[in-house]
Amino acid sequence: MRLGKGAGYSDIEVALLTEAGLVGPSTILATTVHPLQMVDGPLPESSHDFGMDLIVTPDEVIECRRRPRPTGIYWESLSAQKIDAIPFLKASAASRMRSA
Repeated sequence: MRLGKGAGYSDIEVALLTEAGLVGPSTILATTVHPLQMVDGPLPESSHDFGMDLIVTPDEVIECRRRPRPTGIYWESLSAQKIDAIPFLKASAASRMRSA
């Protein structure tokens, strides 16, 4: 269900790739993890979270249930500090403001 170190950076990367047309509905999302990093059970989830299709550990490949994916950046869920910290988001936000 969740991937990354926290703070939503992985979500932002996938959202940017989706908006650029480089990740689509048929793109397989996979990651490698150590078995100790896996949790079996419910976790908090936000609208911008995305799931993996495959999880690869040293011992197995796990196929995950496909869930709906975000269609791009959910600007309303980003703080001004987050936008300011990521140059591409900062430039995109400025461009959005100019065209609004």
